[in-house]
Amino acid sequence: MNIKIENIKKLNVSKPLKLDCGKTINNFPLAYETFGTLNSEKDNAILVFHALTGDQFVAGMNPITKKEGWWVTAVGPGKALDTDKYFVICANVIGGCMGSLGPRNINPETKEPYGLDFPVITIRDMVRAQESLLEHLGIKKLLCATGGSMGGMQLLQFCATFPDKTFSAIPIACSSSHSAQNIALNELARQAIMADPVWENGKYLKKNIQPKNGLAVARMVGHISYLSEKGMQEKFGRKLQEKADYEFSFNADFQVESYLRHQGNTFVERFDANSVLYITRAMDYFDLSKQFQGGLTEAFKNQKTKFLVISFSSDWLYTTRENKDIVIALNASGADVSFSEIITDKGHDSFLVDETEFLKTLKGFIDSMYEKLKNEKRI
Repeated sequence: MNIKIENIKKLNVSKPLKLDCGKTINNFPLAYETFGTLNSEKDNAILVFHALTGDQFVAGMNPITKKEGWWVTAVGPGKALDTDKYFVICANVIGGCMGSLGPRNINPETKEPYGLDFPVITIRDMVRAQESLLEHLGIKKLLCATGGSMGGMQLLQFCATFPDKTFSAIPIACSSSHSAQNIALNELARQAIMADPVWENGKYLKKNIQPKNGLAVARMVGHISYLSEKGMQEKFGRKLQEKADYEFSFNADFQVESYLRHQGNTFVERFDANSVLYITRAMDYFDLSKQFQGGLTEAFKNQKTKFLVISFSSDWLYTTRENKDIVIALNASGADVSFSEIITDKGHDSFLVDETEFLKTLKGFIDSMYEKLKNEKRI
């Protein structure tokens, strides 16, 4: 990966952060972006947690990839997360590769990229690092926090760890722990990377190379899981890729093959292979119930945050059932929670595309929470 990240906005987190693995990091960079304006009362801030392959560039133009931000369907003037009205914040997770501390950073002890010497991180580590950003921005309490997929995991962890840090929360298409199926899919992706002959046991950056083939396959595996069977069938079916008949070779005869190869090839230009290993491992270790003796209900004990849990009917990666389990636990803890299942054939990626009902639901909840917060302040 040859992307240049020197001019990315970063906060240097000076206070020590003891990781769940037992190691401590300090004086580390946390890259972030903000969109919109923080008002004088500092009560219009929305924190977005990004998913596995996301970054801090949720809107506008990503200065690194020169492409639109990954959530332009939801973030921007007049949109669900209205940047004319709200102050939207998003940080690159630690372990990532877009400016925050990760395995491609230089290890001060060896003067070389960390590689596999980077400490194993957890979702809780990611969240605790981002809490430092709120402190830096002088935001004591968010209007709302939200995120989909791994972003939803971070959100649940954030609410459990810092129960008084956000007025409202919208976990989207996530779960409170990683299923065996999802751990298996992540392991397949990791093995694809580690089987690449130029992976060099994680030290490929010393030779200025990238295990592109393995990383591309890992991306293909992930991308299949983000779509639904019906959605793939309707989009691709058995249509051939710019040819009248089979080529009788192992080239991309079918459109779906060409699509996956394109997804894999573009991914290697913007992401680091070792970051995939570390971030997927953090997702596998995520189990909110395990952190609390009373289980998931105990994790949300004494919550004053107002929740809206959103799932998608065709999402088989993080099913509606798993999202309803979160709702049940929140209800049992006495939390204020509502639930919405969006009927769609677009699968797990529904939160990233122009899904009208989802965006309408998102905007309606956020706007109502802002009005509710203002009314509570008037009383």
